[in-house]
Amino acid sequence: MFFGEIAALITALLWSVSSIVFSEASVRIGSQQLNMNRLLLAAFFLAALVLFMGFPESVTAEQIWFLFISGFAGLVFGDGFLFKSFHMIGARYSMLIMSFVPGISALLGYLFLDEVLSLQSIIGILVTIAGIAMVVIEKKSGNSKFKITGLGFVYGFLGALGQAVGLLLAKNAFVLGEINEFSATFVRIISSIIILFPFMIILRKYKNPVKLYRKDTTALYLTIAGSIIGPFLGITFSLIAISHTEVGIASTLMSTTPILMLPMVKFYYKEKIPVTGILGAFIAVCGIAILFLR
Repeated sequence: MFFGEIAALITALLWSVSSIVFSEASVRIGSQQLNMNRLLLAAFFLAALVLFMGFPESVTAEQIWFLFISGFAGLVFGDGFLFKSFHMIGARYSMLIMSFVPGISALLGYLFLDEVLSLQSIIGILVTIAGIAMVVIEKKSGNSKFKITGLGFVYGFLGALGQAVGLLLAKNAFVLGEINEFSATFVRIISSIIILFPFMIILRKYKNPVKLYRKDTTALYLTIAGSIIGPFLGITFSLIAISHTEVGIASTLMSTTPILMLPMVKFYYKEKIPVTGILGAFIAVCGIAILFLR
C-alpha cells in the first residue's frame, strides 16, 4: 500500500542531496560537462547491475521506444536546462521551480493516460504546491554565491517541462507491460547519451574528463557521488513511483525536494530559514498527509 508514494518521497530525498552535490560540481567544471559525465557514470553503474540481473526478455520494442524518447525529454532537454539553471541561480531555486512539474504532469496524465484524480487527491496536490510556493517566494540570505536572474528561472521552467513530459512517456512504457525499473532507467540514460554525446563532441563542448578531474579531484568525488544518488538511484525510484501511482501524485511528492532541502541548506550553506519557510514546509507536509489519507 502506498508503495509508489513512498518511492516518490525517497526520490525527493535523493534529489535533495544530489542537487546540492551537482550545484557544487557544476561551479567547478560547468553544467554541460557535469551533465554528460554523470550520465556516463550512471550508465556504467546501471550496466553492471543490469548485466548481473539480466535484461528482461519480455520487454517490447514499443516499451523501449517510449523509454528512449522519455530519456531525451527528461534527461537531455529537461536536465540540460535544469543544470544550466543550477549553474546560474543555484540548487535551491532551481529545484523550487520544479514545483511546476506536478501541475503539468497531472494535466498530461489526464489528457493522454486518462488518469482522473479524486477531489481529495487534487486538494492534496494543491496544498502541497502551496506549501512549496511559500518557500519559493522566500528571499535567500545575502551570503549566497549565486545571482538570481530571469534567464535562470526560464531555464528552470524549461527543465520542469522536460521532466513532466519525460515522466509521462516513461509511464506509457509501464502501462504497456511489466519492466524492471533499473532496466528502464538504463534504457533512458543510454538513449540520452546516444543523443547528447555526439553533439557535445561535434560542438567541442566536452573536455577530456581525465585531464579535467586530475586538476580538480574534489569535482570528481562530487560527480561520482551525485551520479549514484541522482541518476542511478533517484531516477530509478522515480520510475518505481510512477509505475505504482498516478503521475500527478508521484510528481507532487517528488517535488517536495525543496522542503527536504531546507535543513540541508541551513547546515551546508549556513542559510537562515525564515518563519514563512517553516510554515510553507508545514503546509506541504499537510498536503502530503492528505495524499496518503485519500
